[in-house]
Amino acid sequence: MMDADPLSQPEPRDYLEPFRASVHQILNRVNQLEKQVTEVEQFYESTDNIQGNNSKGGSLVKEKGREKHPTGTKKPMQDASHTEAAAAKRMQELMRQFSTILRQITQHKWAWPFLDPVDVEGLKLHDYYEVIDKPMDFSTIKSKMEAKEGTGYNNVREIYADVRLIFKNAMKYNNEKHDVHVMAKTLLEKFEEKWLQLLPKVAEEEKRQLDEEAQAQLDIQLAQETTYANKAKDISTELYEVDMQLKSLKEMVIQKCRKLSTQEKKMLGVTLGKLSLENLYRALDVVAETNPIFQPTGDEVDLDLDAQSDYTLWRLKAFVKDALEEQEKIDEGAAVNPNDNPDDKRNKKRRDSGDSSGKTNPKRKKLSAL
Repeated sequence: MMDADPLSQPEPRDYLEPFRASVHQILNRVNQLEKQVTEVEQFYESTDNIQGNNSKGGSLVKEKGREKHPTGTKKPMQDASHTEAAAAKRMQELMRQFSTILRQITQHKWAWPFLDPVDVEGLKLHDYYEVIDKPMDFSTIKSKMEAKEGTGYNNVREIYADVRLIFKNAMKYNNEKHDVHVMAKTLLEKFEEKWLQLLPKVAEEEKRQLDEEAQAQLDIQLAQETTYANKAKDISTELYEVDMQLKSLKEMVIQKCRKLSTQEKKMLGVTLGKLSLENLYRALDVVAETNPIFQPTGDEVDLDLDAQSDYTLWRLKAFVKDALEEQEKIDEGAAVNPNDNPDDKRNKKRRDSGDSSGKTNPKRKKLSAL
């Protein structure tokens, strides 16, 4: 009767406890590394989307401010915030200059119809809201300019558009011969002349802001890429350490195993003969790793299982078991694939057994007799 597998034998609690603790520690570490790997993958997958969203314009700092700072971007985000604050001050100066233009226009003798909202009810303009989609007047503009940050105008062009809207509404609702239409057209021409004087400064500032935002985004992107590249490197190092821990733990377990019986060694020799050529070479390498005297190369290889250490035999047994299970899965997959060519299957069989001429590989022949 065969001896039971050593891994299934009951062990004293104090003997297994160190192994349980080690396995638990490794599992926790692997779980943490999996989360980190997922984070790195998600970053690289979303890089294009992030760049696409930022290309649509808007404040980078405000957009990012709605969420936690991306990893590694604290310093670039701070720099971007300072740059944006400076840009806001420059825009405020342009808006102050624009206020001068507004004051000149609103002080004109023909500006009075446009200073306050149109008195639709008092003037009995019953169809006004059917003709005019968005009413506008100078008092509304002034209130919006004085509003708190975030609720008012963000830049000069927004105010410019509303001023034009005042006059365009008046010209749209009143026919060309109406006094209000003539007054609106005249003031619009004067306003456009003054706007053209300020426009070069506005265009220059807009270009500067676009350049600064693009540079800020690039700095943040580079900072993130550097951070995640370092993180990927650290993960790789930690995975190697985990692999070494597992290998050490496996060696500790195998060293505690009982000796293989004579029957088990015979069975091991038989199962070695069932390995594919690739797995057979790998099995010989397993032996060579712990037995420096053993030479796995050459036309013929003598593998004396009785001459190997218990540690080597258990490692070899575990490898053969896993390799045969994997071969079985591959064979099952090939059996159900209707697209396989029968000639390909025969050629694969020959490659696994030996050379293409059908001759038995010397290594397999020697090992199969063990």
